[in-house]
Amino acid sequence: MKLSRRISWFLLAFGVWSWVIWVTFVKNLIKDSSGLAFDDGHPTAYFWVHLTLAVVSFVLGTVVGGIGLRGLRALRRTS
Repeated sequence: MKLSRRISWFLLAFGVWSWVIWVTFVKNLIKDSSGLAFDDGHPTAYFWVHLTLAVVSFVLGTVVGGIGLRGLRALRRTS
């Protein structure tokens, strides 16, 4: 299967976007002072759920971005 240049760039951009957004979210989650993420210095269920979401999003963003990158490399080899 061959991906178009447009789709490949979209997938790569999605992967990068996912990393930017979720890294920012995790930084904010760790610095949380509202009491949602930490209770007396101990992580809450809110923290663990959102950290799990972030890790899954990192993995999916990496996979999707990797597919886009491979698509762009394949297009460059055939041009």
